[in-house]
Amino acid sequence: FDTSKLRDYGKLARLDLTAETKARVEKDSHKKNQHDFVLWFTKSKFQEQEMKWLSPFGTGYPGWHIECSAMSSTYLGKQFDIHCGGIDHIPVHHTNEIAQSEAATGKKPWVKYWLHNAFLELAGGAKMAKSGENFITLSTVEEKGFHPLDYRYFCLGTHYRNPLMFSGEALEGVKITRKRLNEKCLEFKSSKDPEHKSLQQHYMERLMQEINDDLNTPKVLATVWDMLKDEQLSKKDKYTLLLKCDEVLGLDLKKIKKDRIPPEITALAQERLLARNNKDWKTSDKLREKIAQQGYVVGDTKDGYELRKR
Repeated sequence: FDTSKLRDYGKLARLDLTAETKARVEKDSHKKNQHDFVLWFTKSKFQEQEMKWLSPFGTGYPGWHIECSAMSSTYLGKQFDIHCGGIDHIPVHHTNEIAQSEAATGKKPWVKYWLHNAFLELAGGAKMAKSGENFITLSTVEEKGFHPLDYRYFCLGTHYRNPLMFSGEALEGVKITRKRLNEKCLEFKSSKDPEHKSLQQHYMERLMQEINDDLNTPKVLATVWDMLKDEQLSKKDKYTLLLKCDEVLGLDLKKIKKDRIPPEITALAQERLLARNNKDWKTSDKLREKIAQQGYVVGDTKDGYELRKR
């Protein structure tokens, strides 16, 4: 691809086409300009290259920019709204996708909105590398006792264009926060309180404003917790608003079900309640600890007690 033939080449990255780039490899004598790129390879650095196709340009395979343009155009059309990716793709990959797609279709702009996320970083600001020992997968997170939705909530807490600092401590805090949110949702779900659509509207407008402000999910989460503290709203109002917010957040709040408590745990809780009623605090504390050892938490309420998984 001869980049000099496209008048606005490099517009996404605001490239200075007159500046020399420091190439990681030897300069390619076949390029007319330093930013030119391969559309179709007929030679591979791998001797046993399996993925080859016949083409008018010779037997070979597409350049990696072409793959993405081909898939996008096939499934989304010659022009579409949103393209995502990491910030590292801006100066080369996404720049070249735009160039070849707009040159091929004549559609300007090829993509209307580009959303580029910053990196997930570890302690000390180290960036995760796929080939490094510090590469953490979702399976790794699950093995450490976290639910995938804990990680999702964790991601929502930082704007996508800011670096996300990963640590076990941060994820542990999020796990507790998401559990609180789930408990609130369960509490409100069975409420028969009346709804006040006019009061709900205030929060709906805030939600729409914040999510349309460049997907500001941290602000959306803050609004959710403000809403939960609002004493003017009924429990039914809050449940309705939670489900509406979750259409954006994707925390599966609608699917939450009350924990099934084994009868033996319920029996211990009943025994503890009896001890409390008799002001036998020593026995009450021992039974609380026994329940905790089984993986459950017992909480005192005005009507008796409440059981849930830890």
